Amino acid sequence: MSIRIGYMPGAFPDGDEGLGFLRDLVSVGDEFGYDSIWLSDRVVGERFSPEPLIALSMVAAYSDKLKFGTSVLQLPIRNPVVLAKELATLDYLSNGRFLPAIGLGQEDPREYEACGVSKADRGRRTDEAMTVMRRLWSEDSVTHEGEFYTLHDVTVEPKPVQEPSIPVWIGGRSPAAQRRVARIGDGWLVSSATPDEVQEGVDLIFSTAPEHGRSIDDDHIGALVGYFIAPTVEEAEATAEPYVTRVREDSHFRRYSALGTAQQVQGRIQDFLDAGASKFVVRPMCHPKDTVGQLRLFGELVLPHFHA
Repeated sequence: MSIRIGYMPGAFPDGDEGLGFLRDLVSVGDEFGYDSIWLSDRVVGERFSPEPLIALSMVAAYSDKLKFGTSVLQLPIRNPVVLAKELATLDYLSNGRFLPAIGLGQEDPREYEACGVSKADRGRRTDEAMTVMRRLWSEDSVTHEGEFYTLHDVTVEPKPVQEPSIPVWIGGRSPAAQRRVARIGDGWLVSSATPDEVQEGVDLIFSTAPEHGRSIDDDHIGALVGYFIAPTVEEAEATAEPYVTRVREDSHFRRYSALGTAQQVQGRIQDFLDAGASKFVVRPMCHPKDTVGQLRLFGELVLPHFHA
């Protein structure tokens, strides 16, 4: 399996401090040879979070090497025809560097209400939207009459560079998300999961895909792993704790994070590799002012081990 390691910011600075932050993130990725950069998706909310597709278009212009992706894009609150056009355009303009991962969205019902979508329908909407987008990327004159979307004789141009269509990975830690990967996804990108949970998800995906006449590539398993490099695990944990994005009541964040010295962080990444993941998105768990420094440390002390 080919190992690839990308990265994403945790907290994003707002106001004037955020204006040069994205360019700095891209620069450190190019300098140390990271594979890709990823941005999260929050349409509404108090936390400062740039719209990912707009921001990633700037990434495509800042770098001609980095791949880039969404972790994860909330598919059910978006129109699939408009989204298919946007994603295809990004892939075309970047010469095939776009790596979208999608999900069902946040638990907060206000986001669905604000976007005019019923939260109860989000699973079925996602499945149908995936069908619509894939057809628009690979066919002309698409006609579709479904539960949520209707289109007649529709063509979207430009088509993506990646053929036959952009590979779409699916996020989510639940068995339902893993079955969706097996049924309609091209890969799995999971966050806030322990290595054991990754292994369980891999087993379910690979055993379920044949039931739908499909197969998932062995190296299309990814894990988003929060990390912080410090002299001790205790110091790393204390710094990282305020920046845990999804607190799990059933599992302490240290069980699904990489904390401590560079060697300990490296060992934790290896645990996920042993569990079946080969694609990684690492996220510094720290104040935005320390993000680039942490990415530099990871690039200097951890990344070369997995590029060897």
